[in-house]
Amino acid sequence: MENRKRVLITGAAGFLGSHLCDRFIKEGFHVIGMDNLITGRLKNIEHLFPLEQFEFYNNDVSKFIHVPGQLDYILHFASPASPIDYLKIPIQTLKVGSLGIHNCLGLAKAKNARVLIASTSEVYGDPTVHPQTEEYWGNVNPVGPRGVYDEAKRFQEAMTMAYHTYHGLETRIVRIFNTYGPRMRLNDGRVLPAFIGQALRGEDLTIFGDGSQTRSFCYVDDLVEGIYRLLLSDYAMPVNIGNPDEISIGDFAEEIIKLTGTDQKVVYHDLPVNDPKQRQPDITKAIELLDWQPTIDRAEGLKRTYAYFKSLTTEELNQKEHKDFDHYIVK
Repeated sequence: MENRKRVLITGAAGFLGSHLCDRFIKEGFHVIGMDNLITGRLKNIEHLFPLEQFEFYNNDVSKFIHVPGQLDYILHFASPASPIDYLKIPIQTLKVGSLGIHNCLGLAKAKNARVLIASTSEVYGDPTVHPQTEEYWGNVNPVGPRGVYDEAKRFQEAMTMAYHTYHGLETRIVRIFNTYGPRMRLNDGRVLPAFIGQALRGEDLTIFGDGSQTRSFCYVDDLVEGIYRLLLSDYAMPVNIGNPDEISIGDFAEEIIKLTGTDQKVVYHDLPVNDPKQRQPDITKAIELLDWQPTIDRAEGLKRTYAYFKSLTTEELNQKEHKDFDHYIVK
């Protein structure tokens, strides 16, 4: 155990964080998971608790981070990531993207560790360039309802690059596009779990807008592979990781109805403010720098994801997201 490299993963009990914990355990690391459980769930990582190469801290990284001993890598994935979450807890979303990243970068500097931050395609806002390359600066409304998430991620990138250029810190930035797979939360405001949850409950599928807006869905195993390769690369600028296979939301709803074997109707509601009309990554850099591209097509990924959701209990299936956050919130 003393020869294992040590990695800190913030947001460890979340959807992506938990899959990263699994991957680094598999690669032989000692994994330190950290999460305040405001949106994460212990169920996602409870299978790791018996392992001596895994430890968990229930901690809010926006307040402080203390990890004794050596650290080789830090992955900062702590953040509300779904619209329901960051609209309900906007202050916490901004704090984890500002105070939280500052604490992570300070820890990385003290420990001489390499840090990778989870940015997002939301830094591109409602894009006027399609597909989105890393050189595109985005079209973001800083005072709109999505601004608390978009600007938190943009600040994260700026702070990370400042530590890289001023302190010489080893940093990596991944821009994550729409990702799906087991351990997603139903009804968290993201389109895929919302559609599958509605289909399993026999409800109509809800489309916001006319269904012409597009998304590009990447299966979680592919995403984790890209993140792992980026961490171990020598490239410090942002890199898009996602699946460029673009589909309209209307066509995607029909895929879900076919997948679930249901005959629900599709109902339409107004598009939320500043909701992006198009989302498709240009992954040229990932292909050239990391020798990475997705290997799991949407049909196979959806089959695996649907099997996970079908395994949920009736109580879990009907549970309305999300938990009561009132005791976390500083008004």
